[in-house]
Amino acid sequence: MIHGQALVVLDTQLESQITRLDWVVIAIYFGILLTVAWWVVKRGKDSAADYFLAGRNLSWWIIGASIFASNIGSEHVVGLAGAGATSGVALAHYELHAWCLLVLAWLFVPFYMRSMVFTMPEFLERRFSPASRYVLSIVSIITFIVSKIAVGIFAGGVVFGTLLPELHITVGNTNIDSFWIGSVLVIALTGLYTALGGMRAVAYNDAVQTFVLILGSASLTAYGLAKLGGWHELRYWCGSEMFNLWKPLIPAGVQGTWAPVLETSSGGQVLREAWYFNGNFPWLGMLFCAPIIGLWYWCTDQYIVQRALGAPNESVARRGAIFASFLKLFPVYLFIVPGLICFALAKSGKVPALGAMIGADGKVIGPVAQGAFPMMVQYLLPAGLRGLVVAGLLSALMGSLAGVFNACSTLFTVDLYEKWKPAASQHQIVRVGRLATAAMVVVALAWIPVIKGAQGLYTYLQAVQGYLAPPIFVVFFFGVFFKRLNAQGALWAMVVGFALGIFRMLVDTPVALGLGGLENGYRQGSFLWVVNNIYFQYFSVLITIVSAVVMVVVSQMTSEPDDAKIRSLTFATVTPEDRAKTRASWSWREIAGSGLVLVCILGAYLYFRG
Repeated sequence: MIHGQALVVLDTQLESQITRLDWVVIAIYFGILLTVAWWVVKRGKDSAADYFLAGRNLSWWIIGASIFASNIGSEHVVGLAGAGATSGVALAHYELHAWCLLVLAWLFVPFYMRSMVFTMPEFLERRFSPASRYVLSIVSIITFIVSKIAVGIFAGGVVFGTLLPELHITVGNTNIDSFWIGSVLVIALTGLYTALGGMRAVAYNDAVQTFVLILGSASLTAYGLAKLGGWHELRYWCGSEMFNLWKPLIPAGVQGTWAPVLETSSGGQVLREAWYFNGNFPWLGMLFCAPIIGLWYWCTDQYIVQRALGAPNESVARRGAIFASFLKLFPVYLFIVPGLICFALAKSGKVPALGAMIGADGKVIGPVAQGAFPMMVQYLLPAGLRGLVVAGLLSALMGSLAGVFNACSTLFTVDLYEKWKPAASQHQIVRVGRLATAAMVVVALAWIPVIKGAQGLYTYLQAVQGYLAPPIFVVFFFGVFFKRLNAQGALWAMVVGFALGIFRMLVDTPVALGLGGLENGYRQGSFLWVVNNIYFQYFSVLITIVSAVVMVVVSQMTSEPDDAKIRSLTFATVTPEDRAKTRASWSWREIAGSGLVLVCILGAYLYFRG
């Protein structure tokens, strides 16, 4: 999930210390990726099931690793470390949403695998109507383009800008800097193996990327703790406040707007203007909104669920989701904890070069501390290992970008093209899937100048999910729990919910980007000012409530759905045969694995209490 609350701006001002050995490691990593992609392409079959769902033959560990890699992007890695350096473990709340993957494993996997769908909109069509499918498909594709692809491009350009800030190519009178070079290279390479190999190439490369990312980040944590002197030193220098996971639940303010912060160098020179969320995390928002967004993302988003759909059966899909929930616990210790270590090293003076992130008053300088992860890589790691961590950053970036390319391609081809051309052959469907992926690459390339010049847009786009997710959450969860809810109710819930979310986005966008002289917002007390200043989590909950009410009321005012049509698509209509099949698909191993994840989550909440 992209964290709109992460307050992240990646630091592009660090000078690179990448050595020849580091580049060798990075080259080996890319060589492995290309080898895996080529192997997958050679064994691929010219069918929709093979291209979009890897022939429904993915193993559980590939599914879990692919879900994890799709979720973790470069901006996620660096952003969580920056949040750790500035506010401690507060953002661990979102990483501990690993329990949402258990909901996918135990609640939704049986419905998805029984229906044998390719996409989430297709499941809505089975449960409700073709109109619901069209609405969700179009909204999902647009959301992927304006949020996930945009974020991936920015992260790719920033990573290369950090590694090679002086790299540029001059074509005529045009100077192409490292941001452009890095973005184009990452988009082109990721798009190439995604278009050629489809879901199988994405999933198998995700497995490699997960291994590299975890190994690289774990080495950074280990080196940092060794330099600091151990975990007890980390607790000493950070203090109880930074180890307080419950800090965001203190309702100390609910401002809901984005505010500009000028980032300056130690000499006072303005480096750039960055946008940060101006507010805290009130407990009501954390209690109600965060789980809604988490359940939408992990249980109903094509971007994530497509990996589980690639399983051969219900048992493998469930195990893959449980494994992904276990991997989802890692970011707390591999990304957030390095941020705390960076802060402790800076405050203790054990790494003088990190002292720039501590102000004269002894407090952390937020904008500088956002670069905690790259600073740790730069000043702590030896040659070779530094290259491994950089490869991990690139892994995170490419995994998330490949996931969105593949998801968009699947949504367009299966939900739209196959509806327009029902007689299309398997070869034509795969060809259109490849062309759709190529189109996403072109769209991504067209985004580069927009994203590069609008860092306010980059940060603001993180909050898009808070406004568009609630109606999707409502129709999926209410749809499987209550058989009385019908197609009309689902359609109007999505229409009204999306309309509210888009309205809020249209109100927020001019303020977030400072357009039309609205840097300071609307006239105080006006209707648009009130809308803009409602805390975004509260507004998200409002959309959820309105969507649920609309769905229930419209359904009750219209005819009841036919039980035969929704057979095995709701809990009340599951047949005894399907229920028995589901029960036979799990054993004590799945229960033990799920229990271990829940114990780890509970342990984190008990330990990180200050």
